[in-house]
Amino acid sequence: MNHFFTWNGHSNFKIQSDDKTIIIDPFFEGNPKAPVSWNSITEADVVLVTHDHGDHVGQAAEICCATGATLVCIFDFVESMIAQGVSANKIIGMNIGGTIEVAGIKIKMVQAMHSSTEGAPAGYILTYEDDFCVYFAGDTGLFSSMEIFGKMNDIDVAVLPTGGWFTMDSKDAAYACKLLGCRYAIPMHWGTFSILEQNTSNFVAETAKTAPECKVIEIALGEETEIKA
Repeated sequence: MNHFFTWNGHSNFKIQSDDKTIIIDPFFEGNPKAPVSWNSITEADVVLVTHDHGDHVGQAAEICCATGATLVCIFDFVESMIAQGVSANKIIGMNIGGTIEVAGIKIKMVQAMHSSTEGAPAGYILTYEDDFCVYFAGDTGLFSSMEIFGKMNDIDVAVLPTGGWFTMDSKDAAYACKLLGCRYAIPMHWGTFSILEQNTSNFVAETAKTAPECKVIEIALGEETEIKA
């Protein structure tokens, strides 16, 4: 399979793998870094929401309604998404530690150290049919169980917040790469607002020191980037 990542600013990603499209934390409206609007997403199989903060839920409901995508989120947030217009039969509510399969992709929900109003914040480990494995951390601080994620999964790509203030900063994210044993790391949740780190130079430098076996991939806004297993 071919796997292409597109970053739409903040924690908003599209992962295109052959004919399968995953959208994650689709924060478009109000996102000063988003290079396109939400209605540029015309096809999607799955929309993942990590937690209920507005800069992560974004336009998940609109995209699901427009594309027919299945929404995956923490169980406690399901009713809120139904209230936003998503059909109940197009939502999968799950919880930490659970694994489901949608469009041939195994989706495991894992913990994140953050806050939320409804349910708990989460990350996701995605395993494709070709065993390509992506860890999407969501908003989180550094925590030791990341090492377990790395031992139980052969992680190709870790998508990690590096902006600080609300999440890990670059130094902590670099140590996360060491714990995870990932081959590649994509920084996110930086530069969107003035209180966050404004570039990735610290993360690149810290990762080179702390996890030199991990290659940092800096994706330009709106640019489709292929990552191979």
